[in-house]
Amino acid sequence: MNLKKYIRSIPNYPKQGILFRDITSLLEHKKAFHFTIQKMKEISKKIPHTKIAAIESRGFVFASALAYLNKKPLVLLRKKGKLPGTTISQKFKLEYGMDTIEVHKSSLNKKDKVIIVDDLIATGGTALAAAKLVSKCKAKVSAFIFLIDLFDLPGTKLLQSHGYKTYKLINFPGH
Repeated sequence: MNLKKYIRSIPNYPKQGILFRDITSLLEHKKAFHFTIQKMKEISKKIPHTKIAAIESRGFVFASALAYLNKKPLVLLRKKGKLPGTTISQKFKLEYGMDTIEVHKSSLNKKDKVIIVDDLIATGGTALAAAKLVSKCKAKVSAFIFLIDLFDLPGTKLLQSHGYKTYKLINFPGH
């Protein structure tokens, strides 16, 4: 199945000069969504892991289905202030400023091998922060799985330069 045809491209959203890759059109097509999750499951079965972590918010969609199918716990990596318990935080730089992601302190430990899932990899700032957050918890990042790699942006190369394995289902240019 050619998943690219289920991804809508919206020019100048959310601001001028951005070509937004909209996954909602894929999610609304039951066969494309099912195919996506099955492909991610095939990839995940080859990666040793004890837990699956999801980057807020679109990563939740794919990671929750993957965790369910793999019978693994789901760990949420959320924006600052969204988790009610004791958290561990990681600040990171965005193109337009700084942000922070957090995880419950009790969610990960040194025995865990974690697959981190998100909808898309672009510049890599959020993904690298997620990896650092997992490491702060003494857990190991086994790999990243993305639906989309914006191949002409530096995200995948950034993660790989830090020793992380990355998998994606489709490539799109980021511009």
